[in-house]
Amino acid sequence: MTETTILDLGAQARILARLAACVPDARLADRTPCPDYTVGDLLGHLLGLSVAFRDAARKDLGPTTDTSPDAAAPSLPASWREDLPRVLGELAEAWKDPAAWTGMTRAGGVDLPGDIAGAVAADELVVHGWDLARATGQEYAPDPAALSASYAFLLAAAGEENRDGDGGIFGPVVPVPHDAPFLDRAVGLSGRAPDWTPPRPR
Repeated sequence: MTETTILDLGAQARILARLAACVPDARLADRTPCPDYTVGDLLGHLLGLSVAFRDAARKDLGPTTDTSPDAAAPSLPASWREDLPRVLGELAEAWKDPAAWTGMTRAGGVDLPGDIAGAVAADELVVHGWDLARATGQEYAPDPAALSASYAFLLAAAGEENRDGDGGIFGPVVPVPHDAPFLDRAVGLSGRAPDWTPPRPR
């Protein structure tokens, strides 16, 4: 990213909002590709991270931007169906400001450059969109620009430490054929198996 390269997160935010709107209450206890999250937990996490990255873009640093990603998923409020699309829209609007992509900010309790924070936001929306779609049996086609940003971020992170399952924010890279769909390759870099399906009820 540069000062003149601003990624519009609006399309991906709207895709995620549509996925969430189609989740019936009966699916909230279902498992997801995130081993520790049910669908309800994942939605609560999405609500929390959307607030955090909105505030990171605004440089409004405080409790919302200081929470570690290792913290327990926030509980899902009763108003989540109204809150999540609203906050996703606020996140996308905040990242339209060129100032969001410059200087330093904070997310997850980590200080980082604005352009990196924007790439992380794109990655969160893309990968967790896949998580939610897979867990609830929905079709998923992420915004191409957001997917490209997510893939680039994940590819850079793949060579870093903590990719061996010892508590880093990503699990070990899952090998995916080089000619696999672009989304599958990004999912593999995030530590997820692209062929994941929900466990069958006993």
